[in-house]
Amino acid sequence: MQQSKNDIWVGMFVLIGAAALVFLALQAANLLSLNFQKGYPVTARFDNIGGLKPKAAVKSAGVVVGRVESITFDDQTFQASVNLVMEERYKFPKDSSLKILTSGLLGDQYIGIEAGADEENLKAGDRISSTQSAVVLENLIGQFLYNKAEEGAATPAPATNGN
Repeated sequence: MQQSKNDIWVGMFVLIGAAALVFLALQAANLLSLNFQKGYPVTARFDNIGGLKPKAAVKSAGVVVGRVESITFDDQTFQASVNLVMEERYKFPKDSSLKILTSGLLGDQYIGIEAGADEENLKAGDRISSTQSAVVLENLIGQFLYNKAEEGAATPAPATNGN
């Protein structure tokens, strides 16, 4: 009877440990968001969102103030339309600007919001028009290589003496 009771406790401990590991994995992959506070939706349009994904953070001064709810393509403007849900407790002026940033050199992408100076705050359904698209590493490398090739072509060949 004592052996059976120990087996039950060990089994419960293993199940709780497995559940904790699944929870941590989902949190680390940003697939689980336990936020029970209300938010207000706003939209923004970007020319290039890079690798931005739904559920990505919206940060201001390093603090998560919202999440990306969904991303769609607008075939009228040929831009990505990003729907955000900002936490109700954080108020931002209407002329705030958004940038798509990267955590570290090759980390996840998130949206950074910089507060503007307008006296009126964003409210549900507003659209943020001041946006800056993602910096795509491949484009930067290509531009750098192109500029180096141009410099090499523009450099004159060394003069030789006809002695």
